[in-house]
Amino acid sequence: MLDTRDRAAGINARPPQSSGMSAFRDSHAAAPSGQEDANSAASLENFLRDTLFDPRDPAALGDMLRSLVEHGYDRAPFVPLPGHGATLARWRALAAVAACDLGLVKLFEGHTDALAILAELQGSTPPAGSRWGVWAAEPPDARVQAVKVGIRSDGEGLRLSGTKAWCSGAGVVTHALVTAWLNDEPILAAVAMDQPSISIDASKWQAVGMQATASADVSFDQASATLVGGVHSYVRRPGFWHGGAGIAACWYGAAAQIGRMLREASTQRADAHRLAHLGAVDVALAGAAAVLRETAAHIDANPLAESQREAMRARLVIEEAATAVMNHATRTLGAGPLCRNARFARALADLPVFLRQSHAERDLAALGELVAAAAPADARDGPAAGGAPWML
Repeated sequence: MLDTRDRAAGINARPPQSSGMSAFRDSHAAAPSGQEDANSAASLENFLRDTLFDPRDPAALGDMLRSLVEHGYDRAPFVPLPGHGATLARWRALAAVAACDLGLVKLFEGHTDALAILAELQGSTPPAGSRWGVWAAEPPDARVQAVKVGIRSDGEGLRLSGTKAWCSGAGVVTHALVTAWLNDEPILAAVAMDQPSISIDASKWQAVGMQATASADVSFDQASATLVGGVHSYVRRPGFWHGGAGIAACWYGAAAQIGRMLREASTQRADAHRLAHLGAVDVALAGAAAVLRETAAHIDANPLAESQREAMRARLVIEEAATAVMNHATRTLGAGPLCRNARFARALADLPVFLRQSHAERDLAALGELVAAAAPADARDGPAAGGAPWML
């Protein structure tokens, strides 16, 4: 379990409060005290442990997401907004849901990310009980076009046309944030899914891992929507990378759960080989947790900063650790639990699919480019100047 982009506005300032969103933002952002944090974590974990659902059924995942929202587990103190002093508590909640089920956390993380985006970009207040997705994949053959249609009660109105691919939970969410194109410029739109002008096609989703997320193609035929933020604001906001690092917390939670299963098996029947694999898992998870704690602290201390490097590093560290944990667990335990333990087998099928949200060597190259660009002419410059990045 986890323990406790540079802007002209000022690198260490808190994100500005919007009068239109202040009540909504405050309800999500409040940083819990240490005791409140522990109580919130325990409450969520108990709820996840005690609530039964079929993780193979997309409808059951949707019902579980609804239940989490109805009980308030999607907001502070359980899931505070990132960059407001309790980012680690947010990630701890994501990790706990991931340890329960990766299909569920895929929907839960998307919903909580949508709430954070709406708060950051001063979007309209989400309807009570609404459940959200964030659909931002931009393959060249599946783009959504937007046209303005005037001002609505909830903001600047749009009409959306086209198809959006890779829409997780399309059949169970009530609303979505969708990337679209307005006059060849990228924008973000909020759309309610209960419109006859929206159709869902899940026939292309043939996954074994993450099967129940039922990621579909969603087609819009002049669907009504609302503009959120401005042109380019979705990717240029500081929270873009906060959310990207939050995905790594989901990976971590699943890897830690696999590690717990290995630990339980090793205490029941220990030998030198099992203990060596368990030791390697402990090393991988401890290093990953330390990077998540450091990244969360950086985000809270610099909420308006460009955190791409820190987020990418965290994602890649956790990806490597999760891959190592899966390798050690399967080599230690063999085929038995993969064939006879449904939870273990599902985690080992789901996690590799979820990890592919990382772009592997492409992300490593992008991180390397950031590291190289930060190197000073004088190697004696300290970390505050962007140099000597690996000094303690």
